[in-house]
Amino acid sequence: MKEDSSVIVIGAGLAGSEAAWQIANAGVKVTLFEMRPKKKSPAHHSSDFAELVCSNSFGALSSDRAAGLLQEELRKLKSIVIAKADQHSVPAGGALAVDRSQFSQSITNELSSHPLIEIKREECSCLPKPNQITVLATGPLTSESLAEDIKEFTGEQECHFFDAASPIITGESIDFSTAFRASRYDKGDADYVNCPMNEESYLNFHSELIKAEQTKLKDFEKESALFFEGCLPIEELAQRGIETMRFGPLKPIGLWDPRWGDVNDKSLRMLKRAHAVVQLRQEDKAGQLWNLVGFQTNLKWGEQKRVFRMIPGLSEAEFIRFGVMHRNTFLESPKLIEPSLQFIKRKTLFAAGQLTGTEGYAAAIAGGWLAGTNAALLAKGLNTITLPSSTMIGALTNFVSNSQASLRIQNKKSFQPMPANFGLLPELDNKVKNKRERYKRYRDRALEQIQQLKETF
Repeated sequence: MKEDSSVIVIGAGLAGSEAAWQIANAGVKVTLFEMRPKKKSPAHHSSDFAELVCSNSFGALSSDRAAGLLQEELRKLKSIVIAKADQHSVPAGGALAVDRSQFSQSITNELSSHPLIEIKREECSCLPKPNQITVLATGPLTSESLAEDIKEFTGEQECHFFDAASPIITGESIDFSTAFRASRYDKGDADYVNCPMNEESYLNFHSELIKAEQTKLKDFEKESALFFEGCLPIEELAQRGIETMRFGPLKPIGLWDPRWGDVNDKSLRMLKRAHAVVQLRQEDKAGQLWNLVGFQTNLKWGEQKRVFRMIPGLSEAEFIRFGVMHRNTFLESPKLIEPSLQFIKRKTLFAAGQLTGTEGYAAAIAGGWLAGTNAALLAKGLNTITLPSSTMIGALTNFVSNSQASLRIQNKKSFQPMPANFGLLPELDNKVKNKRERYKRYRDRALEQIQQLKETF
């Protein structure tokens, strides 16, 4: 490619925003296409870039956790999106969560003011010409016309699953005579609001939840209605058994209200402990908005208000946003892309983000970083790069570009999305039995390799 080649980025979500920034910071002109607000999506609420449509959490912050390691790799690689997440973080115990409005607005402002980034608020209904370097970062909510063109280009049918978002309520509507502030096992600050249930209230809640009316799927959706197992609707979780929620998002362990008495009194603890606990996580810096953790849902809005107000402490809950479910599209990437995130049949076209079959915000950002970095290198006439599979970014990239690896790891016949996890990483040279120590060794190895990459790149 010529030294003055420009790059098109389609989609200004997490991956597209990161890609555009990395390309522009490499000195290459970028045209960033975003269809919102001219054309809306089923899940977005604003026209800002990098909008978080589900949770406001990026996952565990500690670098000896898979999500935390991915975040730390991105910090070392100067990710703009992770930097903004850190800047606009809100209290969330051991997780990185953000004020989603401030976060998205900040990224929008940064990209809009960059002299090498041109913003076009219009839909791309088809892929650009083959000689045009392009990053495809339209995400799981790719528009119908572009999705059809991608199918024609790849010769493969799109894959999909259903994802859902949790409702958000006002903090002032929470009844703190019942609810209490605490983090699990009192680790860190008391960042979560906790709504405890006794056995009777839990059973009543479960009974009404499984009977509640859901928003109906379209006929073509019913035929292949699959859920992402890591983000199941709360009503789907409830249908799997009366105790399932108590071992998932409603687990009560490690949560104690000091008003119940001394937690160290074993007999009192056995008598007073909650049967289940619903947790709420802060949405904004001011603490005026809170989301129900793990309460992704496809219930009708009226049913959400009725059933979720059965939760102790939320009888007068004021809903700012109801939960919604949407259809997420992804590519069968192992058949289509290389570890550089280039399409096998078109080296000028890169894929990034959740469209490739990675799951999670940080994973989308990682794809954007690599696709953007490689698009800039290609525009400058330089060789593209890949990351070692012993880094979390490299492991995810290898997963979505290697059909044998992806199917072996999942033990499935068809490709399914994958979040960051230590199971993707190659084993250590010297086996370590202790899981926590093993994860630290994975972390140290990964960050050392990221540092080596920075020194040579």
